[in-house]
Amino acid sequence: MTPPAPSAPPLVISIQSQVVLGHVGNSAALFPMQAAGLEVAAIPTVIFSNTPDYPTLRGRALPGDFFADLLRGAEERELPRRARFVLSGYIGSVEVAELTADFIARAKAANPGLVYLCDPVLGDAGPGLYVPEAIADVMRDRLLPLADIATPNPFELGWLTGTPIRTAADLHRAAAALRMAPGARLIATGCALEDTAPGVIESVILGPDGLSRHPVRHLPIALPGTGDLFTGIVTAGLGRGLDLPRAVELAQDLTARALAHARELGAREVMLTDPAFREDLLRLGQERAPA
Repeated sequence: MTPPAPSAPPLVISIQSQVVLGHVGNSAALFPMQAAGLEVAAIPTVIFSNTPDYPTLRGRALPGDFFADLLRGAEERELPRRARFVLSGYIGSVEVAELTADFIARAKAANPGLVYLCDPVLGDAGPGLYVPEAIADVMRDRLLPLADIATPNPFELGWLTGTPIRTAADLHRAAAALRMAPGARLIATGCALEDTAPGVIESVILGPDGLSRHPVRHLPIALPGTGDLFTGIVTAGLGRGLDLPRAVELAQDLTARALAHARELGAREVMLTDPAFREDLLRLGQERAPA
């Protein structure tokens, strides 16, 4: 019997930051997607030497004309038509944010089956908003309405909607205020609601099928890149055929493992070198992705 011809792996266009040292943005999300057997076209929005929590920071946001040229090249190679997913994360300038929104709108028009995951990287409860409000406005007004899946943390969700996130009812109100497309799904990450059990945090999925809550043990460690890694693993899971709840739970488990490994090593960044972490991603990659 002739073996079946191999099928092309799912393609992800990943538009987010890149750093020389550490694991944030594409420098966090790229590895788990590739290890799980996805093809990834990485487009940087900024290139920095490291994350901003170091004494110095080198590099800059890509100039708008340079970034637009990369997008044009991606379209010339017909990547939007080939892609299964497009993922966006940290954006360092208003011009790049607007160009990203234009590109994703064109990509979805060219490929109606394309799934857009928007990680609106704006800030967190400790540092607050760490991008200019004008960038956050583009996220709210242009990118999130295009999204099929969005992954804000409670601070980002509260800032975007003006709704403090304390209860499941708050999440419902915030989801309605986001003006996402009908059928889109919201993953509120890192939630500690009033009725969340002690010692855990939750990812809460809201969508056409209602609300589901996914608790995980809360590790007392906060490192740059955690959300980028989480969203990359969610995308990897979806690309290998998992439904969204299973992809979220996989991402919670593997992100927690990366954080715990970083704590063991005394690292300042999430770490992607734990053998069990890598083995689970490779095992995921052996599952047959949907055609």
